[in-house]
Amino acid sequence: MRCGFVALIGRPNVGKSTLLNRLVGTKLAIVSDKPQTTRTRITGVRNYDDGQAIFLDTPGIHRPTHRMNVRMVDAAVEGIRQADILALVTDATDARAGGGERFILEQVRQATAPVALVINKVDLVARPALLPLIDIWRQRHPFADIVPVSALTGENVDRLERVILEHLPVGDPIYPTDYLTDQPERFFVSETVREKVLGLTHAEIPFSSAVVVDRFEEANEHGLMRFYCSILVERESQKPILIGRGGEMIKRIGTAARHDLEAFFDARVYLDLLVKVKSEWREDDRLLDELGMPRRQR
Repeated sequence: MRCGFVALIGRPNVGKSTLLNRLVGTKLAIVSDKPQTTRTRITGVRNYDDGQAIFLDTPGIHRPTHRMNVRMVDAAVEGIRQADILALVTDATDARAGGGERFILEQVRQATAPVALVINKVDLVARPALLPLIDIWRQRHPFADIVPVSALTGENVDRLERVILEHLPVGDPIYPTDYLTDQPERFFVSETVREKVLGLTHAEIPFSSAVVVDRFEEANEHGLMRFYCSILVERESQKPILIGRGGEMIKRIGTAARHDLEAFFDARVYLDLLVKVKSEWREDDRLLDELGMPRRQR
């Protein structure tokens, strides 16, 4: 048997969360076309006949502009340090070697774990373009393996899983076979609501908003769960955008989130959403703690 931790690392918007969901076989991480969607590390466990892989989906590594972003990058770096194998996820449609890549490769070179390069989104490029792309990356780092995949379609993900298992250390499973994630149910409520905010709003709203679960009620005798959440924004001018004319936008967000939550919990859901203004919440350490973004262990 083999067992160990696999850190999914990379720049924002390369498809790490989509890959995590594909690898574990269920939706643990929210997905959007907005960069910096993942704000904290998410653990997902997958059991195989010959081993157990504990996947760590990390925030995209970027230049931080707020304390929140500093914590996001810290979570990614911490994942690199804890992993038994690193899966550096890149975008097949973007081979640029910018500052983000250089910083990631610096961290990778300091790690003792083997590094597999995962070239994601191959469904968006012509096959002849892959070989030159692989050569470009081979010149940047001596990867243990290079695996082109499509997390969206599942193409070649089975090969990636074999590569991961080959590099995991020999050992007994750490978690029981029915264990999936270390995230609490409240986390999935807040993230589901935030996913709908990301999908339905534009400009600065997705980046300057957060969702706090104020009250979480388990299913009552009628099988109804009740969730009371606050959507935080930084400025008064952003509040009417989220509410919408006649409350139309907040209703759309609530309806879409409730539909997903009922499927997730397999129960009827009452969802109450309020929009609140909290200036500079991205700099508030206490709130960041509450949002599940722990400070880096020095």
